[in-house]
Amino acid sequence: MKGGSWVFAIALLGLAASWYGSVLYPQVQLGRQTETRTVPDGQLYPVARPGLAVQGREVYRSEGCYTCHSQQVRQEGVAVGLAITDAGTNLTELVEAILAVAPRWERARVAHGVTNLPFQVLDGVSPAEAGAAQKQLEAAGATAVITVRPLGPDMERGWGLRRSVAVDYLWDRPVMLGSVRVGPDLAGVGSRIPDEQWLLVHLWDPQIHSPGSMMPPYRYLFEVRPQGEGEAADALALPEGAGPGPGWVVVPRPEARALVAYLQSLQVTASLFEVPVVLPPGGGTAAGETQGQEAAQPSQP
Repeated sequence: MKGGSWVFAIALLGLAASWYGSVLYPQVQLGRQTETRTVPDGQLYPVARPGLAVQGREVYRSEGCYTCHSQQVRQEGVAVGLAITDAGTNLTELVEAILAVAPRWERARVAHGVTNLPFQVLDGVSPAEAGAAQKQLEAAGATAVITVRPLGPDMERGWGLRRSVAVDYLWDRPVMLGSVRVGPDLAGVGSRIPDEQWLLVHLWDPQIHSPGSMMPPYRYLFEVRPQGEGEAADALALPEGAGPGPGWVVVPRPEARALVAYLQSLQVTASLFEVPVVLPPGGGTAAGETQGQEAAQPSQP
């Protein structure tokens, strides 16, 4: 009996420690979290989803979309850089200053860059190196900003501008992070595919925009009507051969529009204190030979 008491006590202690680590501590840490402010503009974040998007969240859940799509952008560090946003008046002096802080550039390329702003001079350097270069370029009369670009495969795929954090899910009940990625992550789908018509057509037939997609069609979220009956203006603009046939139109049901409204509300773009995103206005030219950060449109949402 005495040995059994020790076994019981150790088991109880293990269960208590697990409960503390997995339930109590996260609740203390995140349970009372409130809205935050974006940086540097100080806008309240996140804002509550509009009513139609809230309805669409229930459609998303009932259809089990979370079983094939995640809603969590991952990040693997940041790249600090320096971009010129205003070249000033002395371009000759500025070109020399750029070549001094970034000797890897060719003079002709720099001359072109200072007349096609913003121009990303440095990328992937230390904060101290970026700060020192900023002082040198500003001494030449330019306006230079230190940039912070999140890195990782999810960012390269265009799934978000930065990693997901707890406050992103503040108004979600439940939070549908998902467990696998049969399809792409949807945490930022609203910012990379804002077109309602694109999303509706994709729900009707994923093969139209994404040949070979494993996503099934959700045609029961639409109504097939004789052409000229009801609101024809709401009909989908389908390519030839993708519709129900001549004389018929496809009209989204309220559930389809609500689901699309929810997808449009999913955005991971706000720059926050813990996950800053500072990119030069308009994208700019990255240090290298490629254009600045433009989220690639995925083949499927």
